[in-house]
Amino acid sequence: MAGLKGENQGFRQLPHMSDIYLEAWGPSLEKAFEQAGLALYRTLVLNAEDGDVARTVVAEGDDLHSLLYDWLEKLLLIFELDGIVGTGIEVKSLERDGIYRITARVTGVKYDRTVHIPGTAVKSPTYALMEIDTDRNILRFLLDI
Repeated sequence: MAGLKGENQGFRQLPHMSDIYLEAWGPSLEKAFEQAGLALYRTLVLNAEDGDVARTVVAEGDDLHSLLYDWLEKLLLIFELDGIVGTGIEVKSLERDGIYRITARVTGVKYDRTVHIPGTAVKSPTYALMEIDTDRNILRFLLDI
């Protein structure tokens, strides 16, 4: 999988023997979370283009690791239950008020088997190999396939 790379944000797949191991980064933690979401969607569908479907996503966690897990799980559910492939993600807020909470707008397109090239089916995110570097705004996570 080729990463989407801006000047200082993007994602890439890292080597792993049996699952999908991804790294996402950005100039801020919010941008790194956006890239992590885009990496998940690019894993699921290889060729989705921008669309006019939008969803608000709110994820929560007791710490940044559980926040990342909940974030990826919520994005996966949008694909699995609503059939939406996210092509744009904008984190509106990432805050800590007793718990961590991220609120974002996901835009995308309805999945269409006649148009979209399927990628790899993802069962769920996992805590295995999960790393969060808040100094460099890098997220690493494993997707169970």
